[in-house]
Amino acid sequence: MNEAQALYDYAPLMQLLLLGAAIALGPLAWVAWRSRGAARGQRLQALMVLTLFLTFDLVMFGSFTRLTDSGLGCPDWPGCYGSASPLGARAEISAAEQAMPTGPVTHGKAWVEMIHRYLASSVGVLIIAITVGVWRQRRQWQRAGAQGAAPLHPGWAVATLVWVCLQGAFGAWTVTMKLFPAIVTLHLIGGLVLLALLCAMAVRQVRTVQGIQPAQLPATLRWAMVAALALVWVQVALGGWVSTNYAVLACTTFPTCQGSWWPAMDFAQGFEIWRPLGLLKDGSHIGFAALTAIHYVHRLFAYLVLAVLLVLGWRMLRAGDSSHPVATQGRWMLALAALQLLTGLSNVILDWPLAAAVLHTGGAAALVGVLTWALAASRASAALPAWVSTNAALVAAKGKA
Repeated sequence: MNEAQALYDYAPLMQLLLLGAAIALGPLAWVAWRSRGAARGQRLQALMVLTLFLTFDLVMFGSFTRLTDSGLGCPDWPGCYGSASPLGARAEISAAEQAMPTGPVTHGKAWVEMIHRYLASSVGVLIIAITVGVWRQRRQWQRAGAQGAAPLHPGWAVATLVWVCLQGAFGAWTVTMKLFPAIVTLHLIGGLVLLALLCAMAVRQVRTVQGIQPAQLPATLRWAMVAALALVWVQVALGGWVSTNYAVLACTTFPTCQGSWWPAMDFAQGFEIWRPLGLLKDGSHIGFAALTAIHYVHRLFAYLVLAVLLVLGWRMLRAGDSSHPVATQGRWMLALAALQLLTGLSNVILDWPLAAAVLHTGGAAALVGVLTWALAASRASAALPAWVSTNAALVAAKGKA
């Protein structure tokens, strides 16, 4: 990297924003064409679902960016050596690549990093469009005398817009703080929070537009979903910590690690949070025992999360017939749990293949989405359990006889 290069160079900011808006015009035009003649609420519903899908793709591409070591492909922010694209920074990138051929700055990595930024800015533009649409929908409902079901509250859209701006700040800090593990992990978690917010909004919008009532589920099942989601969030944080510290290959065997059920581990070093990549607070290099601790804690916690997801998925399948929404969500959860197991094993046994690693992140994002969908689409039922109702009916029938 050129030592004189400023970490923040806002010269190309307007160009980047315009490029993000231009990319966002594609999805906006597609929604307008597909939803022509539809009511405003239906168009907004389609835009939310499409933005949710594109945000999931963005999370996957962010994982690809991190796993290909492209996070510093452009060592400044928001552009690339003060340009809006790597084309304008050819000389600087070539000089950096010549000085360090295996370093973080290459033409390929610069393009991966900048494409990630372009996609992120376009998602931001789509969320701005959603926010405007939600406010207009609310005002239309109020002008109509607040008749019918209340539409989505604008607070959801505003919170999502604020969050995507915060996520952009974490993206900047990821670069300027040189892949600081805590910042990179928080950037990953922030991306999944954004995904969850969009999912919750989309589900609520679909319910309002289509007049769908929340599925009534036993309170115990709803609380089990909440607990499972909380465990998945913890596992996501642990997985992000493994990836950002490059601790995946600290254990290359399964089910043991380094030929032992309890290998040598340094938890104090491994979970020293606020430190540079590969170093400790005192400037010394992080030890292999610390990387082993990071990896093995993630693996041990995965056993718990997998068991909870399997039990919860089975309960969701039994909560309704095969066409019931909760049964569909349960099938998705079981399939994603299997995917996470297979890709996690592949990362260990096959020496961290890129495809498996990206799919592992995608599976975690999908699990967050499915659990958020299940919670947003349901409510705790006040009804008695089925066996109580059945026994009451039998007693009543005998009384009449």
